[in-house]
Amino acid sequence: MPDIKCSVSECHYNEGMRCNAPMIQVERDNTASASTSSHTRCETFKKKS
Repeated sequence: MPDIKCSVSECHYNEGMRCNAPMIQVERDNTASASTSSHTRCETFKKKS
């Protein structure tokens, strides 16, 4: 898997500012067409317990 940076410290998969998830899923964020990163969201996010 590629090296993916992540600054969301509350995510279960964040290890040293790197995403350690087995796969990444990104979806549009309530828009029919994404043209900027703000139009997307990471569906892989899982809150740390």
